[in-house]
Amino acid sequence: ILKGARTVISTPSGYIYINPTGNNGMASGGMGDVLTGIIGGLLAQGYKAENACKVGVFLHGLAGDISSEQISTAGYTASELANNIPGAVNMIRNAEVREFIYRAY
Repeated sequence: ILKGARTVISTPSGYIYINPTGNNGMASGGMGDVLTGIIGGLLAQGYKAENACKVGVFLHGLAGDISSEQISTAGYTASELANNIPGAVNMIRNAEVREFIYRAY
C-alpha cells in the first residue's frame, strides 16, 4: 500500500489498484494507524491479505470522505475519521456505494 492523494495497492502478482476514495483532509497524524487497524480487523475476520488491503483502503477513504462532508474539508482528526467507519460500512452494506471495485491496470 502506497498512501498518497490516490492510494495505490500493488500485489505480488503484478496487479495495481488505485483507490477512488479519500481526500487531502486525511493528511494528518494517526490516519495510518486507523488504516492499519481496519486492515488488521479484516485479516482477523478471515479476509485474504490482498482483499483486506483493497477493502480496508476503500473503507478508510470512504470514512474520510464522510468526515470531510460532516466536519471540514481539512483538519479532522484520526479519531473523528474512525468514528465514521461504521457509517461507511453501512453505506457499503446498503449498496449506497456501487463503485466498490478499483480500476486495475
